[in-house]
Amino acid sequence: MSDPGDAFDLGAGMAGPSTEVIDGTKAETKALDARSVSQRISLKPVRGGASQSLRHESGILHVSGAATYIDDLPEPKGLLHLAPGLSTRAHARILSIDLGAVRAASGVVLVLTTKDIPGHNDVSPVGKHDEPLLAEDIVSYHGQMIFAVVAETRAQARAAVRLAKIGYEDLPAILDVAQARAAGSEVVWRSLTMSRGDAESALRKAPRRVSGSLSVGGQEHFYLEGQAAMAMPGENREMCVWSSTQHPTETQLMIAHVLDCPSALVTVEVRRMGGGFGGKETQANGPACLAALAASITGRATKLRLDRDDDMTITGKRHDFVIDYNVGFDDEGRIHAVDMVLAARCGWSADLSGPVTDRALFHADNAYYYPDVRLRSEPLKTNTQSNTAYRGFGGPQGIVGAERLIEEIAYATGFDPLDVRLCNTYETGTDRDLTPYHMNVEDSIAADIMKALAEDCGYRKRREDIRVFNTKSRFIKRGIALTPVKFGIAFTATHYNQAGALVHVYTDGSVQVNHGGCEMGQGLHTKMVQVVMREFALEADRVRITATNTGKVPNTSATAASSGADLNGMAVLDAVIKIKTRLVTFAAEHWSVPEDHIAFTPEGVQAGETLIPFSDLIKAAYFARISLSSNGFYKTPKIHWNPDTGRGRPFLYFAYGAACSEVAVDTLTGEMCIERVDILHDAGQSLNPAIDIGQIEGAFVQGAGWLTTEELVWDSAGRLRTHAPSTYKIPGCSDRPRIFNVRLLDNAPNQEETIFRSKAVGEPPFVHGLSVLHAISDAIASLDDYRSCPRLDAPATPETILRCAEHLRSIAADRVATGTT
Repeated sequence: MSDPGDAFDLGAGMAGPSTEVIDGTKAETKALDARSVSQRISLKPVRGGASQSLRHESGILHVSGAATYIDDLPEPKGLLHLAPGLSTRAHARILSIDLGAVRAASGVVLVLTTKDIPGHNDVSPVGKHDEPLLAEDIVSYHGQMIFAVVAETRAQARAAVRLAKIGYEDLPAILDVAQARAAGSEVVWRSLTMSRGDAESALRKAPRRVSGSLSVGGQEHFYLEGQAAMAMPGENREMCVWSSTQHPTETQLMIAHVLDCPSALVTVEVRRMGGGFGGKETQANGPACLAALAASITGRATKLRLDRDDDMTITGKRHDFVIDYNVGFDDEGRIHAVDMVLAARCGWSADLSGPVTDRALFHADNAYYYPDVRLRSEPLKTNTQSNTAYRGFGGPQGIVGAERLIEEIAYATGFDPLDVRLCNTYETGTDRDLTPYHMNVEDSIAADIMKALAEDCGYRKRREDIRVFNTKSRFIKRGIALTPVKFGIAFTATHYNQAGALVHVYTDGSVQVNHGGCEMGQGLHTKMVQVVMREFALEADRVRITATNTGKVPNTSATAASSGADLNGMAVLDAVIKIKTRLVTFAAEHWSVPEDHIAFTPEGVQAGETLIPFSDLIKAAYFARISLSSNGFYKTPKIHWNPDTGRGRPFLYFAYGAACSEVAVDTLTGEMCIERVDILHDAGQSLNPAIDIGQIEGAFVQGAGWLTTEELVWDSAGRLRTHAPSTYKIPGCSDRPRIFNVRLLDNAPNQEETIFRSKAVGEPPFVHGLSVLHAISDAIASLDDYRSCPRLDAPATPETILRCAEHLRSIAADRVATGTT
């Protein structure tokens, strides 16, 4: 495992962002100047402040079991429990609903149906009005919520839902991309085309050309804490809801719509989630709305915690894709033209499928320049769970398509895939830096990172050794691959690129921080504490983060799109700068020194020759009636995007990285083992190297699991058969790489003015798992002496590997039989 201190230069990039990116004032500029003076005077930075490693703020609570989640909260007196009643058909008309036995069951207090909803029976996050909270006349997938039981205990509620008698008239069900295309299925969102040049003409003129298709499976979020919410009614229709949600403001809005009340009456709070990965960006809204609805009607606190089987049956997954591609290239392996269609199984409603399929197009180039290109999306409607956000948000699926093009070209030309990658990367400042959506890549370092990693991990020599090994090993074949990632950072919905924060300094010198981001284990709260520590030069025990609460910071954006630290960090910084401005002005007047002689240091606040303990300064400021509280705000600059034209600058910057994976494949059983992984990742000037390296390690394992072991299976009736840990395999401890080296890129502060020049690290490293898929492909390719592209689909389960291996053996046998070289 890596040392969090590796490749980290504490002195690099210490200057904070300028006022250009903060909606600030001239007074705030003075505070920034004071901070730079502080950094010059201080002999050392505060321990654990931003740009240093600091233990996770809830780490001890996590490992000791003391961290509280929704189901750990003290239960109010008279708490009721909810359980949903689910459809047993994939697509049907509801003919009758008999809930008599349900209402008569032991402990049942209330049975909720659509008739009990005073407001809107809709929880569509994009305003399509295509996602009822409870089904009315039609059910559109197996597992859709039709009613809900409210009972004295959870066991009673779960037992009662099974007593319902529902009559159906079955309707034709469309379950996958192939069926949707064959039936001419409607799309849940508009299709999008991104293009530059004339792809059709360039393909015709290209010296060489390859076309094909690949399928990429979906993925269950498998957060450790399932969907959960607890609602507490208050006076005058007030409602407080504790929800495991990544988007408290949206959850607040949905509850208000369902209850037909102003948002100001609803407060949503999130202290932490036991994982989210995108599965709680929109999917948490249903449980929260049901809990609030039951609490509103009964006047009693109500909790809903989904059983794992129900959770997996009800909620949406990562979108699975079918990608059709056509690529033109030359004998040197350089791409001339690309035409690609990315079709997604979206499920029964829009949810976030439009933005997800858009982002798949945004990343269908990965790190590569396509001279002439056309990329098209097909967000297809199916009678399955409504697929939703998942770490990477469609980007990984698009990158799978890009890397298949590289693999096809490598096998067609006989070049090392790494060399094909290197000759096709974006080149900043040349005529090869324009994306298919017409954004200039101003910071391309993909080639440099790939070269550095290849040298560092001995890729070339190991590749040669593996080929020698495979000639001598009959059944165990080894493979190696080095793949890059270029990942755009920002919400493509431009209005989401904003954040707020609230910072209080108390008279004893302790600080409380609140912001609009949500903690789901990724260390966001820790990084926000570090921002305050660095600015005020305080130790960690003097700064306290509090639960995300819509009553403290309103109108928050989802904690998603890898934007949590970027957005909220700058909002927290803005709030702190406002307070520091007041303190600097006060201190200069009080101690009769120029403002540029005020400095915040770990030893105290320096006012000329006088050193004042921070708490003493705060007390003095309080008695002088100086405000010690402030809100902060930030909006991402430079970005703009027009979905009608498919053009704009949707991202502030790109995060980069590369991974090299080596695998061993048993071609008799299809079993695979990851022998070694080396990752070099660009986190800019990391806010917390230890946490960022942990995120990279976890993202890689999750990405590798998506592409190898995690397989979603529906039967012909539309029932999800992989709905529990017994049938759905996430990676375990034994699936991790035997050798795992992770390093952060040295001295690489973000070119853009992000929070202390850091880069987002939530989603980009997920793509590193793709190196495992291509290493498996490399191993299988040895069966035909590396002359054919294996065209390995994902997930590369043992069954898929065996089918691919058999196909390669048959090609090799045909070569021998026909004498073809």
